[in-house]
Amino acid sequence: MDTIKYTLSENQIPQSWYNIQADLPTPMAPVLHPGTYQPITAKDLEPLFPAALISQEVTTERWIEIPEEVQSIYRQWRPTPLYRARRLEEALDTPAKIYYKYEGVSPAGSHKPNTAIPQAYYNKQAGVKRLITETGAGQWGSSLAVAGAFFGLEVVVYMVKVSYRQKPYRRAFMESFGARVIASPSDETQAGRKILQENPDSTGSLGIAISEAVEVAVQDEQTKYSLGSVLNHVLHHQTVIGQEALTQLEQAGDYPDIIVGCTGGGSNFAGIAFPFMGAKLRGEQSDIKFVAVEPAACPTLTKGKYTYDFGDTAHLTPLVKMYTLGSTFVPQGIHAGGLRYHGMAPLLSHVVDLGLIETRAFTQLDCFASGLTFARSEGILPAPEANHAVKGAIDEALRCKEEGVSKTILFNLCGHGHFDMQAYMDYQAGLLRDTEYSAEEIAMALSGLPVIR
Repeated sequence: MDTIKYTLSENQIPQSWYNIQADLPTPMAPVLHPGTYQPITAKDLEPLFPAALISQEVTTERWIEIPEEVQSIYRQWRPTPLYRARRLEEALDTPAKIYYKYEGVSPAGSHKPNTAIPQAYYNKQAGVKRLITETGAGQWGSSLAVAGAFFGLEVVVYMVKVSYRQKPYRRAFMESFGARVIASPSDETQAGRKILQENPDSTGSLGIAISEAVEVAVQDEQTKYSLGSVLNHVLHHQTVIGQEALTQLEQAGDYPDIIVGCTGGGSNFAGIAFPFMGAKLRGEQSDIKFVAVEPAACPTLTKGKYTYDFGDTAHLTPLVKMYTLGSTFVPQGIHAGGLRYHGMAPLLSHVVDLGLIETRAFTQLDCFASGLTFARSEGILPAPEANHAVKGAIDEALRCKEEGVSKTILFNLCGHGHFDMQAYMDYQAGLLRDTEYSAEEIAMALSGLPVIR
């Protein structure tokens, strides 16, 4: 029988999150205080995060134990299935074998609850009453809203204004779970009011929304900030994806030659890739090519600069060394809202700088075309963000066809597109346009980077 779906039992959910820092040849650059530009301390992070998450952020230990309370909620949808894309292989007429890990089966329809649940858990344990966050496309905000409902926490979400308008059903989903959703930039914060004063028609950005959320969080002792990507502990939490995929590929008697994931802040790519990359770094497995795919409209890895920058527009967050387009960069309103971020996770940026990952940038029209090819073959309509990974995997499969070689390709289908139907309607009506940034525009965006001596 040609197996399509590889599943695991609940007792095969990973018991620990994986931290790739334990296996990297060189350590990451230190995080710097936004006021002094000196290495930040754990105490500096206390206004934003509970102690347990701060510990996970700074640790270099290989394994971080997953609390039983978190595992019990993970069991609502984990382990997620691994699929062999046999119909897609046939449609492409490729000798490649294509597998995808499907995270759209979670309550929020994406990979984001993998970190929302533990973040809510640790905050609840610390006596926190309210979580403040930002969201682009709404997948992260949806996930934190669900987590807040599970743990009895109030949740407030600053949603990038262009996505707030594009995705009313994402807003409705968050509100159904009790979250308050605010279009960003807003007039509720000093950061938001400043942006609106300069540009009343601002469509917003994740950098702006982060500024608003952080500003509110530091003003209330019972409120903490929660982030859905970028930070080390978030990337650790997502490694349940890759750990499960390792076991499922053992079931299939296979191992990937190529791993593909989309990148905005870096969490879903790290989730699928880092467990395999760690095995490679430890010399336990053969060589793998890792491919990170991003939008041409927000080309952080492919055209950005690896340097210290702020994670938000108002410069309230610590300085981290990462690939960045500049903290004031406001990308065009492409439908892949979860990938519209000026920076990239410092841990993923470090791995890219070490030469362990190849990077690609694709336009949204090509990505939507690939998403529909995938949907009509496999029966799952991807989120616009996930379409970038689909496009990357299809390109690799077609390269195998051209070269007459059979390789095993694994990619992370990080979420479904059920709340993104307007995007697909616009695409099929010919209303979407491709946007790419010139070298001059990139240089201008990078001109305001902080000077670190």
